[in-house]
Amino acid sequence: MINFNEANETIRMITQENLDVRTITMGISLLDCIDSDLDALNEKIYRKITSTARDLVKTGDDIAKEYGIPVVNKRISVTPISLVGGSACRAPEDYVKIALTLDRAAQEVGVNFIGGFSALVSKGMTKSDELMIRAIPEALSRTERVCSSINVGSTRCGIDMDAVRLMGQIILETAQRTADRDSLGCAKLVVFCNAPDDNPFMAGAFHGVTEGDAVINVGVSGPGVVKTALEEVRGESFEVLCETIKKTAFKVSRVGQLVAQEASRRLGVPFGIIDLSLAPTPAVGDSVADILTEIGVEYPGAPGTTAALALLNDQVKKGGVMASSYVGGLSGAFIPVSEDQGMINAVEAGALTLEKLEAMTCVCSVGLDMIAIPGDTSASTISGIIADEMAIGMVNQKTTAVRLIPVIGKTVGDTVEFGGLLGHAPVMPVNGFSCENLIARTGRIPAPIHSFKN
Repeated sequence: MINFNEANETIRMITQENLDVRTITMGISLLDCIDSDLDALNEKIYRKITSTARDLVKTGDDIAKEYGIPVVNKRISVTPISLVGGSACRAPEDYVKIALTLDRAAQEVGVNFIGGFSALVSKGMTKSDELMIRAIPEALSRTERVCSSINVGSTRCGIDMDAVRLMGQIILETAQRTADRDSLGCAKLVVFCNAPDDNPFMAGAFHGVTEGDAVINVGVSGPGVVKTALEEVRGESFEVLCETIKKTAFKVSRVGQLVAQEASRRLGVPFGIIDLSLAPTPAVGDSVADILTEIGVEYPGAPGTTAALALLNDQVKKGGVMASSYVGGLSGAFIPVSEDQGMINAVEAGALTLEKLEAMTCVCSVGLDMIAIPGDTSASTISGIIADEMAIGMVNQKTTAVRLIPVIGKTVGDTVEFGGLLGHAPVMPVNGFSCENLIARTGRIPAPIHSFKN
């Protein structure tokens, strides 16, 4: 039977509390496109994507219209391109041609982003991996929809510090190539430790080699819903607080489950996972920072923030796994600075620093996300920040990531406007002391002792 109170509650969550399905992401394997001829490879990639995903946008729009549930983004993720292009690509320029093909295919089917211009190099780089990584700055500067991710570490393999050093240089070069757009190219580039194969969220989405030929993954989001629920239990005990978050996460995840199953049925593509991450937007009332404030800290960054975030992340996951048998991706709370007005307010108030954000990433879903830093930050300093975040992920057996934006021509005190879901961000200060001698070392940091579990 339909419980009309619950139906009305769902309607309120959608119309007043910013509940939405943040993305339907179709993962597509390109392994069957591999060819030693570059032109043939590009033609196969374009044909595979445009045929498999031709109805993705229409299906998402139809579901949103019929069920009254906003489906904000329709996206595609593909097999890491360094694996697909290895036989045909002899120079970074060859990988740029593949990026242009991905962009053209994404435009043809109407998605807003396509992820998978990626490489997995947690233990070392092949020649193909390195060529693809060196192609990133030009690829991201010449495309609109292509997103790139590089996995440089894992709990089982350690951290490839050669790749970390290279990524510091690549991020800076990407910033320079898109300096006329406030270094926007870096917003489409993320560096991972323990990257999941089924993440539907950009810029880190790719279709892992453990996945099938095609799959539907859905990311739901509802920080505004959680905040509203917590307003009803102000001053209550931690037990009441936790139960409220769990129940709310359950309801949000059920909405995602409905959309995922319906999209899977209509597209004839298997359902993969629900990612129940609390992903904020610049919209007022759609902020993870505001949830932390509701839990009890004056601003994110105040003492107690890491504990509050740990509680939130855990209860979101506990509620979500009861709502779906297939929870995956990142699943938890995102803390991007530019995309969360509450985080921006905390930075501007002086409560939130880069170092405190790093501490918070020990207990949240991702890592240092959408953080604008001075454009004159050195490549070695960027690499050092990446290395610190990768170490947190490796030792704690969790996914961590870095999406830094060194904004060329801007410094601390300036504000950068990215627009849309990417929002705006104050340029944050970076520790000025050098780590150049550390980053200059070659090789890799070995895996921690607790990785040996066979």
